[in-house]
Amino acid sequence: MTDNKIKPKMTNPIHFMAFCGGTGLIPFAPGTFGSLMGVLLFSWTISINQFNSFSMQLIIAIGLLIAGFWICDASSKALKTHDHPGIVWDEMAAMYAILIFQPMTLKDWVMAFILFRIFDIWKPWPIGFLDKKVTGGIGIMLDDIVAGVATIFACMLLRPYF
Repeated sequence: MTDNKIKPKMTNPIHFMAFCGGTGLIPFAPGTFGSLMGVLLFSWTISINQFNSFSMQLIIAIGLLIAGFWICDASSKALKTHDHPGIVWDEMAAMYAILIFQPMTLKDWVMAFILFRIFDIWKPWPIGFLDKKVTGGIGIMLDDIVAGVATIFACMLLRPYF
């Protein structure tokens, strides 16, 4: 059960990162806003010439995902709760990674965003299983990583129809 009585302090760098600069404190749909942060960060990094290659984007995504294991774990431990709804680093990092594998069109990005949110909220097997059974930073990140992989495959399957 999630106990949200301990409030994150945005002056704490770990909470600041885990809550994506306070985005996770938005009182409705924090995961959706966290995912949007992933879109914004990806958009920004591809606009920078030295980061505008598949290999650089992949390195950044892997870095965000690996850092997320530690950031989400440290923040959830400090808040004394597993996967506080305001911890949105996992959604941000997963959405960032998903976009690497999408064509650079608004239609494809919107489709990926919507599918990721559906997988992350609905949590079909094995996403829901991982969400319930794996704890700590690994559990917080892993269900979103698997939802991201499912999103990439779903986009590949659905793209010819949209």
